[in-house]
Amino acid sequence: SGDSGMICFREQKHDAIVRKMSWLGISLDTFARTGGQGNARYKWLYDVEYVGLKAHGNSLMAGICLVQLKHLDKDNKKRRELADQYTKALSKNPKIKLVPGVPGCESSQHLMQIRVPAQIRNELISHLNCKSIYPGVHYRINTDYDMYRYAQGTCPKAEMASVEIISLPLHMRLETSDVERVCTEILSFLG
Repeated sequence: SGDSGMICFREQKHDAIVRKMSWLGISLDTFARTGGQGNARYKWLYDVEYVGLKAHGNSLMAGICLVQLKHLDKDNKKRRELADQYTKALSKNPKIKLVPGVPGCESSQHLMQIRVPAQIRNELISHLNCKSIYPGVHYRINTDYDMYRYAQGTCPKAEMASVEIISLPLHMRLETSDVERVCTEILSFLG
């Protein structure tokens, strides 16, 4: 739903905390402060309980999300099928490590990630770009950024993954023939 999304919790207390944190940490959202009825008595007294963000979705994104929810199961099924196709095609190459899913969890397959040796990762991405295939890197390790450089060297496994990971194209307009072409180019490059 654009730059919006949804998060769900089993525990009501976690839901309440995240709602506040997504609205600047404020204890009551605008609807709650107006009495929930849209009356003119604006309630100015609220608290800021958390260091929060302005990270709530807007009405336009909510409308899109409500429509998309009707298609969620079908869309996730297609993503899983495309990810399975990638897995079958790429799993036999020893230069490729597949990023495993969590056992017992049915993933939405938001990302299809592989790991390749760090010394060839960027060249593989460039090769794919030359073939009009545009993978991504989700995500670089935080210690690559100035704000967290003080912690470099503290997460060696994450550092290694950061330079090996490639996120392959995986979206709703992708067809099985597209996945086949991406796999062919990857395997061709890796030999």
